[in-house]
Amino acid sequence: MTTTVNSDVLTERGEELRSYGQPNEDLGKLNDGTVDILRQSGVMKLLAPVEYGGTRAHPTEFAETVMKIASLDGAAGWVAGVVGVHPWELELMAPKLQEEIWGTDDNTWVSSPYAPMGVVIPADGGYRFSGHWQFSSGTDHAQWVILGAFVGDAEGKPLMPYESVHVVVPRADYTIVEDSWDVVGLRGTGSKDVIIKDIFVPGYRVINQADLFSGKVARDAGKTEPIHRIPFYSLFPLGLTSAVVGIAEEPCTRTWSTSATACRATASRAPRIPTRCTQSARPPEKSGPPAPHSWTTSAGSMTRPPPAAKSASSSAPWAAAPKSRLPGAPSPPSTRSCPVPAATGCG
Repeated sequence: MTTTVNSDVLTERGEELRSYGQPNEDLGKLNDGTVDILRQSGVMKLLAPVEYGGTRAHPTEFAETVMKIASLDGAAGWVAGVVGVHPWELELMAPKLQEEIWGTDDNTWVSSPYAPMGVVIPADGGYRFSGHWQFSSGTDHAQWVILGAFVGDAEGKPLMPYESVHVVVPRADYTIVEDSWDVVGLRGTGSKDVIIKDIFVPGYRVINQADLFSGKVARDAGKTEPIHRIPFYSLFPLGLTSAVVGIAEEPCTRTWSTSATACRATASRAPRIPTRCTQSARPPEKSGPPAPHSWTTSAGSMTRPPPAAKSASSSAPWAAAPKSRLPGAPSPPSTRSCPVPAATGCG
């Protein structure tokens, strides 16, 4: 089994990954070359259990890695940010399930979505399960899927009050709807529909969402690592946010060196409309790329202080590189050009 993450792949094959951007969009999913780079980079193992080749990396390292990938190809970064979080949750579930997923191939991907678009009906030893889900990013390259569902009665109607669960299903038990992902942007994510029709799911492949969110699942599993004390609703959005920020990073990087002056001039002419965002923002004291945004520090504080800027993790060598810190025109009081720190509450 693989036991280390290859931190040099994104440096050595970065331009190759960038070149696959348009082919991925044309194909409507990630091409094989992109998948190969993601597998070699080890991004999907950063939050995975060490027993299956993972590293249980710091959330900041995961965020920086997803940002880097997304700056090269947005679709690849989005899939990395979504699929890369799932091993963290799966480590909290039954060891038997983990062995089923990674026992013969620790590079196996697990897709989602978590929206409760299906119903599980209690049965002997588990549940009967049916439903139709949208937006399963990277699903063509996954062999399992995590699906959200409501617990239902014998007739398949959700019980009241609602009880949500996450259900893990192998590829043989669901159908991917091939023509369900025809969009304008991020077509390369291949976020297709999946359908399940009345299958049996053993109980150990199902967890209660409320127990997961409260930390009870981690406590019951005896997980004591700091990474397991992070709430799901904090860690999962980190993957999505990192992808979005990385996508925004590339045009800002290319724009800063050539049109920072023009950007500032354009911003200065914008009408000054007092809003919550403009009231909280402050004009920069001098020209130059903005300081590192605050959300990476917030992510780091969930477990331990993030590494200093001059001592970036060896697994993420680009973390200290100035150009990966979202350079862009500074934001005047009246606009939101280029990234605004998440702490400003601009949404």
